[in-house]
Amino acid sequence: MVAMAYPKTWMGSEEADNDMALVERALDQDLAAFEALVARYQNRIIAYAARMLNDHDEAEDVAQEVFIKAYRSLESFRAESSFSTWLYRIATNLCIDRARKRKRSPQQAYSLDEPFDKEEERGGRDVPDLTQEPSRGVEREELRQQVRLTVAEMPDKLRAVLVMCDIQGMAYEQIAQTLGCPIGTVKSRLFHARADLARRLRLRP
Repeated sequence: MVAMAYPKTWMGSEEADNDMALVERALDQDLAAFEALVARYQNRIIAYAARMLNDHDEAEDVAQEVFIKAYRSLESFRAESSFSTWLYRIATNLCIDRARKRKRSPQQAYSLDEPFDKEEERGGRDVPDLTQEPSRGVEREELRQQVRLTVAEMPDKLRAVLVMCDIQGMAYEQIAQTLGCPIGTVKSRLFHARADLARRLRLRP
């Protein structure tokens, strides 16, 4: 098999090379190689889908669908973007499709301060000591709840950019590749997303 050039902008070269090696092995019918890719990205995709859909159980279903679709479409992966970006693109499309189809209101919200990868501690924020400042802790939790609900109400395109950038910590370039739009569009959507979030929060009772 001819080795494919692999973009290394969003991750270390060693991890990128390892991803590409696993992809090539999976293309040669090595199921263990694809399972290794699933193990590496499963928690991140679940966390992303949970924030997009505001439903952790549904997010797990979406993640399973993402990897099934990725496995079935692996031959179409041409390494024009990183493997992780390709996965996020699939996840984004599936989340948007589900959000448009379901007609029920969001049921359970999930913390925007939870690390996007539960196996790692990066991305979290300090939780106040409620035993020392109970009133402040309650107020902060109420604000978080309002933010969660408000994000869930935002338009799909704005919510996707906000989650990817401000919660997942993705770079503009990676978001642009994931969504298939110019960096300028990403920046514009992010500006409007933040403004929309602030506006909606002001209007909440």
